[in-house]
Amino acid sequence: MNPQSKGTVAKQAHVGIPEGTFEEEHGRQGFFGRASHLYHLRQPTGWTRIEGPLRPHCFEGEKLRPTDMEDPRGEPVMVAENDDCAILISRRRRPMPYLFRYADGDELHFVHRGSGLYDTDYGALRYAPGDYIYLPKGTTYQVSPTDSDNFFLIIRSIAELRWPERGLLGRHAFLDPMLPETPEPNPHMDERGGEWELRVLSRGDTTSLFYPHHPLDVVGWRGDLAPFRFNVSDLRPIVSERYHLPPTVHATLFSEGCAVCTFAPRPLETEEGCTRVPYFHRNVDWDEVIFYHSGEFFSRASITAGALTLHPQGLHHGPQPGAFEAVKGKTHTRELAVMIETKRPLRVSPAARDVEIAEYATSWAGPAR
Repeated sequence: MNPQSKGTVAKQAHVGIPEGTFEEEHGRQGFFGRASHLYHLRQPTGWTRIEGPLRPHCFEGEKLRPTDMEDPRGEPVMVAENDDCAILISRRRRPMPYLFRYADGDELHFVHRGSGLYDTDYGALRYAPGDYIYLPKGTTYQVSPTDSDNFFLIIRSIAELRWPERGLLGRHAFLDPMLPETPEPNPHMDERGGEWELRVLSRGDTTSLFYPHHPLDVVGWRGDLAPFRFNVSDLRPIVSERYHLPPTVHATLFSEGCAVCTFAPRPLETEEGCTRVPYFHRNVDWDEVIFYHSGEFFSRASITAGALTLHPQGLHHGPQPGAFEAVKGKTHTRELAVMIETKRPLRVSPAARDVEIAEYATSWAGPAR
């Protein structure tokens, strides 16, 4: 169908919204497909009650207690999962007494807190807050913290995670391809007697392989598949003075089943009448999870660092009451957050439900200022 316009509308999307209306984007394929903009007299997220399983969620990540927090042989806790993607939290305090390999897909680790070492087949990568650690499918690794307060967001994708195409922006936009750090070989000799355990996770089951020598004994590697590390401070956000760009412009890595985007500190739009907060939109094709790392989260009231929100397919979402007022007079956003979008609906784990903020589901009720 050719684009059409009916009734009271803005001349351009997200610019000059008619007084007394709230713009909502109804689109397909995330923000890449066909779309229309609806102009409501009241905010489309202003429900006061929800009955049924489909609802927004907010989880207090700091209250999650994965077993690896106390037991070095323990595991992360699952927050949400589907057949293509899983989201986990690890709070490991001591070095893993075993090595680990995810055999079903890629892993991407985001360091919320802590410092230490990822030791891999390819060599070692040091980590610090704000780091992404990419581990290709089948990589063997061992995490060794150097302090006791560590917090990792872990994304597992069955399909291969890749860099997004930047089109006319060019390949250096957002993240220069020279910045990710790959490891130097770090072969381990037989430092001690006994055996080394390698845990391989495949199809939900763990198999332990035991070696009489350290499995990380690689003296060299070559090719274009390897673990790498980069920090969110390396990112150069793509911005516009005159138009509020969609979240997909912040895409960091993606696969057929999920996309990972990073909201990094950036200038806000400056032109009068231009939308300056995330606009209301209707989730149709993607579930959306946001992990809040640091800064000022002005579009979400009462959100604290370490929290995770989940907005499922089928519901609207957008700025909460107070966000429009909170952004006035600001020239920059200091927010730093990780967004994960999944094509298949996510299932929430019992551990996450135990730390859910129940009132979040109706937290948009009330006047938007």
